[in-house]
Amino acid sequence: MDLILWRHAEARDLAEEHPSPEADLARPLTPRGEKQAQRMAEWLNQHLPDSTRILVSPALRCRQTADALGRKYRTVDALAPGESHARALDAARWPDRREPVLLIGHQPTLGQLAAWLMAGASALQAPPWAIRKGAVWWLRHRAREGGAEVMLVTVRTPDKL
Repeated sequence: MDLILWRHAEARDLAEEHPSPEADLARPLTPRGEKQAQRMAEWLNQHLPDSTRILVSPALRCRQTADALGRKYRTVDALAPGESHARALDAARWPDRREPVLLIGHQPTLGQLAAWLMAGASALQAPPWAIRKGAVWWLRHRAREGGAEVMLVTVRTPDKL
């Protein structure tokens, strides 16, 4: 199974005078973020299979990032800001789903998810791995004789495509 993690592109800062969860969910992409999302979407559309399931945080900045792909997607509360990496994995049905899954979400959840998949439970004791805004981490689960392995296929940033 392939699991692709895409952190939302650059978004406007949360206004200091209104730091509510609702205000955070309503933050849109900046003009730079819109360009980042478009660049990464062009690369992803060249590499993602048509069968890829796309799951997206309900936050506006994540939905706008997903919109750049021009594909159908489903918003999933398990990818909302502050959710755990375990909920994100459950939503993706890792590692049992046959088709690839693209998750569009937030830090630190995506960084915790990448660390846990690549380094195991001990990685959760350390700070989450840093995933840059607009970046994609492509992971693959492969069954092997005597077990399974997770490999990092590629890491892409919108600035280095």
